[in-house]
Amino acid sequence: MPDSVSSRPVLGLLLRLLHQHHAQDVDAALRAAGFGDIRPAHANVFPFVPDDGIQVSELARVANVTKQTMAQAVEQLERVGYVERRADPNDRRARRVFLTPRGHAVRPVGGAAGRAVEEHWAQLTSPEEVAALRDLLERVLAALDEQPG
Repeated sequence: MPDSVSSRPVLGLLLRLLHQHHAQDVDAALRAAGFGDIRPAHANVFPFVPDDGIQVSELARVANVTKQTMAQAVEQLERVGYVERRADPNDRRARRVFLTPRGHAVRPVGGAAGRAVEEHWAQLTSPEEVAALRDLLERVLAALDEQPG
């Protein structure tokens, strides 16, 4: 009878460990660029704030985190000057999150650091394998996003 417990790590663990490597490298680049007050949880904010702002609840939804987690991250980033909240012109009861000039300055540094990580991974494997990994992950994510609630 074959062993039902594989000796290989589950995919979720591998993804988490790779993410940790990625996050450490991006974090080091952000610190070197003078953004040492950004924490890993803040990575859920920067990529998802459009120029016309976004409500915290929508930001939480697109980042796939709880509203409470997102509200904490936004509050922390607001205190250190990366985001600001302003009244929503379409809903007086709501507020929208906007990146400040300092918040906008984070994006190119984080993007360059992320590309450097991918280039390093391509050196460790191959550019084709990294491209295939990206394609696979995009397909799985799209399929998961298409599933009903």
